[in-house]
Amino acid sequence: MRNFDILLWDIDGTLLDFAAAESAAVKGLFREFGLGECSDGMVARYAAINKRWWEALERGEKTKPEILVGRFTEFFASEGIDPAVAPEFNELYQLRLGDTVVFCDDSYEIVKSLVGKVRQYAVSNGTIVAQTRKLRNSGLDALFDGVFLSEDIGYEKPAREFFDAVFAALGGADRGRVLIVGDSLTSDIAGGERAGIRTCWYNPRGEANTHGARADYEIRDLHEVYGIIG
Repeated sequence: MRNFDILLWDIDGTLLDFAAAESAAVKGLFREFGLGECSDGMVARYAAINKRWWEALERGEKTKPEILVGRFTEFFASEGIDPAVAPEFNELYQLRLGDTVVFCDDSYEIVKSLVGKVRQYAVSNGTIVAQTRKLRNSGLDALFDGVFLSEDIGYEKPAREFFDAVFAALGGADRGRVLIVGDSLTSDIAGGERAGIRTCWYNPRGEANTHGARADYEIRDLHEVYGIIG
């Protein structure tokens, strides 16, 4: 008997290489908007700003619309670019994010191999536009039993309400038989803790845990999930 019946997969940074898609999208849009060359250093500075804004969303300090435009407004202002372009830039950015698909640790084959053995669902705070495009272009949408996006639910991970909505849709699944796998301590792991389910922190770079969330499992490679689910 397997240890778990249901897997909740995070998308960005877990199944798909978000950094690769982010870099390609930002650099490509700089060319489209005639903003000059976007260096790796600029992308890194944007990524740091973006991470800070998303963490504010997770803490309930900002709304989704505020963070989507606000991160680019701050980034452009810091780079000496007219921040007025931020709303239109963000709108196209949601589409471009789904154009570059890079799998983490052969994640497509891992998810595919588990079809019919456990129920698998995507759980994400990403926008509907971006995530729908990513899942379609990656082919993961055809493998999942369902997809739960915060914009549809009305709450962001790690809110307990996000997971309550997931379990309501799952029809009263045994939470003791559910595992969430994700790269974010503040979103996936903290959310799993609040929901009363087991958590698996995907930590490929071996980063130190500087947050209060404590994962039940920690892995460096997604293939290690096989040993956890049994």
